[in-house]
Amino acid sequence: MFLENTVNHKEQLGWIEVICGSMFSGKTEELLRRLKRARFANQKVMIFKPQTDVRYSDKKVVSHDANEIVSNPVEKAHDILDQVEGVDVVAIDEAQFFDADIIEVCNQLANNGLRVIVAGLDMDFKGNPFGPMPHLMAVAEFVTKVHAICTKTGNLAHYSHRTAENDELVLLGERNEYEPLSRAAYFKLNKL
Repeated sequence: MFLENTVNHKEQLGWIEVICGSMFSGKTEELLRRLKRARFANQKVMIFKPQTDVRYSDKKVVSHDANEIVSNPVEKAHDILDQVEGVDVVAIDEAQFFDADIIEVCNQLANNGLRVIVAGLDMDFKGNPFGPMPHLMAVAEFVTKVHAICTKTGNLAHYSHRTAENDELVLLGERNEYEPLSRAAYFKLNKL
């Protein structure tokens, strides 16, 4: 979270905010909270998600708590640039599923004076940095890491442990396929 804003308004461009964490940590909830505040301030917002993410809805971004907002599903990151005319705030959910061009797109949007809010998993189920997320965190002005609660220990969870028998990097899933685990619980399970 940021504490102060730019003072020199003549030199101000946009900026990038990244919300990251494990599954069930509230990333989408935080994204929706920020969009709600922007709308309250009469800012025009637009939210995008990968076209492949159809878990809850093909046209909406939906949190695990069933909060939702109408979104613009796009196939490629560059498709976002064609749809942001007259917008103040651009939000992107599930950014880990986008191609590497999402980094260039976010930078271009921020350089054009827009506030860009990006949410996504920072690590895949193997505990490795996920897709473009590490690069987005590096170029972002603000990074917020949110945490779930470990289902085994009750401590903060950093990892998205896959419970389903599937080694594909991308497996869209929910509680039947994933559980949030703390470092201790994750490494205890993966040592066996």
